[in-house]
Amino acid sequence: MSLLTPKVHPYRLPLRRPWVTAAGRFDSRSGWLLELHDREGRRGFGECAPLPEAGTESPAEAAAALLRLVERIEGQEAAALWKEMPAGLPPACRCALESALLDLLSRRAGLPAARWLNPHAPLQVTTALNLGTLDRHTAERLAGVPAGAVVKLKVGMAPVSEELERLRKLRRRLPAGVRFRLDANGAWERGQAERFLAGCAQLPVESLEEPLRQADVAALGALQATVPFPLAVDESLERLGERLWQFPPIRRLVIKPMVAGGPRAALELARRAGEAGMESLLTTVVEGAVGVWAVLHTAAALEGERPSPPHGLATSGWLARDLTTPPRLEGDSVALSERSGLLPAPPPGTFD
Repeated sequence: MSLLTPKVHPYRLPLRRPWVTAAGRFDSRSGWLLELHDREGRRGFGECAPLPEAGTESPAEAAAALLRLVERIEGQEAAALWKEMPAGLPPACRCALESALLDLLSRRAGLPAARWLNPHAPLQVTTALNLGTLDRHTAERLAGVPAGAVVKLKVGMAPVSEELERLRKLRRRLPAGVRFRLDANGAWERGQAERFLAGCAQLPVESLEEPLRQADVAALGALQATVPFPLAVDESLERLGERLWQFPPIRRLVIKPMVAGGPRAALELARRAGEAGMESLLTTVVEGAVGVWAVLHTAAALEGERPSPPHGLATSGWLARDLTTPPRLEGDSVALSERSGLLPAPPPGTFD
């Protein structure tokens, strides 16, 4: 048996500029790395990066859960732990454990983590390019966006008429085929959402996420019926409850593994969305490179089951420094290698 020795490493990563949404703002990301060692010298890494406004536990709850977790898993066997995860873990803490086990077990198998999850996983994943908040500087951030890409923009922080006018001006500067993925983060009352969607009629919109402050199935369904592009839910998933699955009012589900509880939990949620007739994509919570690698491999595993819209992987560039080497963005895609595991193995002691 290959028994585990766990270690936890705290971190704080400053951002290059503040991350601003209708739900709030932050200028750094803090969390913990969970490192698992086995008796053969292999190591696996997972990241716990709580973000309560996205739907995770609080940092204090995550810290307490990680301390309890380390005591519970000391000396356990990785494969057995993967089959039967400890009950009661909050989502970001569970994500760290799932990711670290995935890293360790896929290294043991000599496979990329994506192909350990799904043998049919591709080794390239398309992503939307995250340009941050729609503001007077957005046009400058279009530099280098390739033709045909999807660009993600946060909306809902200025009057509807002002944001629509900015989008119209921005449209004239877009490279060929580029479309807007818009995210209101629950900024609007229904009337505001209706006005915004009506104003999008002549704009190249790929989708709109979380349009309503108080999301409900009936209101979302009425809004979706007015536009040809998908509306999506993310933070409001739990609030919508079972009615979302019984009578899906929208066409897309945005899944954050850090919020869902890890790679396997995210894939299960995506499968359920597909069975209900919704497409799904995976996205980060502006975590460090270890967490982004986990989302990337999970997205590739999902792509091996069904095609997805471009995922949300392009957030590493927002960090002024990172935990280790993040996935490399080439245009609007990210490539995985044939190496085993979840991420390039950092030298021993990197996080001590």
